Amino acid sequence: MNIKKVGNVILAVQDLDKSIQFYNEIIGLPIKDQRKTWVDLGTSGALLSLHPASSTAEHAGDSIDNGISIGFLVGDLKSAIEELKTKGVTVHRDIMEKEVGKNAVILDPDKYMISLFEPNFDDKDQQTSGYVGFTPA
Repeated sequence: MNIKKVGNVILAVQDLDKSIQFYNEIIGLPIKDQRKTWVDLGTSGALLSLHPASSTAEHAGDSIDNGISIGFLVGDLKSAIEELKTKGVTVHRDIMEKEVGKNAVILDPDKYMISLFEPNFDDKDQQTSGYVGFTPA
């Protein structure tokens, strides 16, 4: 097996239109491709893909035990959180400052956790260096 990179992160969502509105209009991810039951958002790197969730399976989006959270890099975390609050977005954990940067966690319409990270290290487009300690819990 020769995996080159992560292609996409796929979320099963309860209301596809509501999730498209959240990720496209509130978060600001552009729609790359949209079909009736599948939407790809993003421009480069891994895409965020949304599809309708099962109507019979139990949903537990905000449980740290289910292992789902999405991480986004931001340029100014404080202003991002202030903007998201005015748009009615739930802040799961407010801004925490650590040596490597600032982090906060918000919830999407399905209560999936979204980690917002403003790094302190030189490469502001890098998320992995020193990212330890910013788990959503």
